[in-house]
Amino acid sequence: MSRFLNEKYQKLDAYTPGEQPQDKSYIKLNTNESPYPPSGGVISAVNETEIKNLRLYSDPESARLKTALAKLYNTEAENIFVSNGSDDILNFAFMAYGSNGVIFPDITYGFYSVFAELHGIPTTVIPLNEDFTVNTSAFMGKNKLIVIANPNAPTGIALSLEVIEEIIKSNPDSIVLIDEAYVDFGAESCASLTEKYDNLLCVQTFSKSRSMAGARLGFAIAGKEIIADLEKIKYSTNPYNINRLTQVAGIAAVTDNDYYTENCKKIIQTREYVTKELEALGFRVLDSKANFVFAKSNKISGMALYEALKEKGALVRHFDKPRICEYNRITIGSRKEMEIFIEKVKEILGEL
Repeated sequence: MSRFLNEKYQKLDAYTPGEQPQDKSYIKLNTNESPYPPSGGVISAVNETEIKNLRLYSDPESARLKTALAKLYNTEAENIFVSNGSDDILNFAFMAYGSNGVIFPDITYGFYSVFAELHGIPTTVIPLNEDFTVNTSAFMGKNKLIVIANPNAPTGIALSLEVIEEIIKSNPDSIVLIDEAYVDFGAESCASLTEKYDNLLCVQTFSKSRSMAGARLGFAIAGKEIIADLEKIKYSTNPYNINRLTQVAGIAAVTDNDYYTENCKKIIQTREYVTKELEALGFRVLDSKANFVFAKSNKISGMALYEALKEKGALVRHFDKPRICEYNRITIGSRKEMEIFIEKVKEILGEL
């Protein structure tokens, strides 16, 4: 780093994205991308006319996209916020609502701790239970920003809507942010509760279930006052933060929602296949409601399996935190990709 960097950022422990090696072709099961392409409508929407329109600024209000999302989620456009990926929304929320501190689980999405450190927010970290479920009682009655990924990452375990509502009700004077990046793979969204509770911020993304990780598009559903807060921060930083092509692609993706719903069903079926195959090989696999599984073997360490799979051309995600270092997070690819993955695991175990 340079000698000019602000001192408060010099020791920042930045988020580490999943690796993107270019040395050879891999079965890429490490970054929770969809194995399926965007819908035909999305591909058609990103056409020559729209490309030529790149000379023009995008609509800073994203009005058409908000209207489409509002219709899909049975709410109003004033209750929708859209941004450059859900990470932007998380960042804005930490800025806007973290003055009294933030509370989140110890094993969860790694960006939460980064945002807290970036903005100097006092942090309370709640250990997951022994079975890796969220200790929900520890989130009741806190006068702090509460952030919970549901389903959680990297475990994939989901909370019920009833439990989430209890957390929201017990914290009437603080924002409860539910990060639903993986909700479409078997969990239940809390979006409908935003009409009932003015302290709920429901955050989703187009990166996972809608096959648009490379487009960078996220959205939030909340009461209009919370949306106004987020808009104020957006317009104070980068009002044109969603480009024209992403906006038209997002509208088309919402229009083609049935296509993505069917893809989610296929991913769920493949997840069940992978879970059964791994369990038959002696793995412990957590009960995932996401587009990945979190698994460990009783025959090989997490790091050794990760390295052996990489050598054989399959990438998974390994974390070095002590509680989870024996586990690997395995994205659910296509059925063919996962069959190849299982064969590679069998090869590795057979070589021990």
